[in-house]
Amino acid sequence: MRALYREHAGPLLAYVLRLVAGDRQRAEDVVQETLIRAWKNAGQLNRATGSVRPWLVTVARRIVIDGHRSRQARPQEVDPSPLEVIPAEDEIDKALWLMTLSDALDDLTPAHREVLVETYFKGRTVNEAAKTLGIPSGTVRSRVFYALRSMKLALEERGVTA
Repeated sequence: MRALYREHAGPLLAYVLRLVAGDRQRAEDVVQETLIRAWKNAGQLNRATGSVRPWLVTVARRIVIDGHRSRQARPQEVDPSPLEVIPAEDEIDKALWLMTLSDALDDLTPAHREVLVETYFKGRTVNEAAKTLGIPSGTVRSRVFYALRSMKLALEERGVTA
C-alpha cells in the first residue's frame, strides 16, 4: 500500500485537482477514497497485469462524478447567519397582554362580558349579537358602551394605559 501511495498519489492528486477545479481539500479527499478502494480491492489489483494507474484514475473520476451528482440531487445549503439578525416577534408580551385582558374581562358583569365577546372577539355586528343573545339591539349598544367603560377602568387598575 505504501509503494502504491508513493508511486501514484502525486500524479493522481494532480489529475483530480483538474477535475475539481483546483479544490485541494476535495481533491485530497478523492485521492484518499481512491486509495482506500484500492486497498479494499488489493487482491484484484495484484492479479492485474501492467500498471494500476488506469484503474486508480477511473475510480477517482467516478468518485468525482458521484460527488457532483449527489450535490445536484440535494438542495443547495444556505448560510443561516442572515436569519440570526432578523428580530423574532416577542410572544411573551402577547401572552402577558392576553392574560391581562382575560383577567380584566373577569371583572366585568356576565352581561357586559358576553356583549363584548360577541361584538369584539367574535366580530359580530350589533344586530347579529342581539339575535344571538336574544336581546334588543339597543340593549346590546348600551351594554357595549358601559362594558367598554368598565373594561377601561379594569385595565387601568392593572397598569394598562391608552
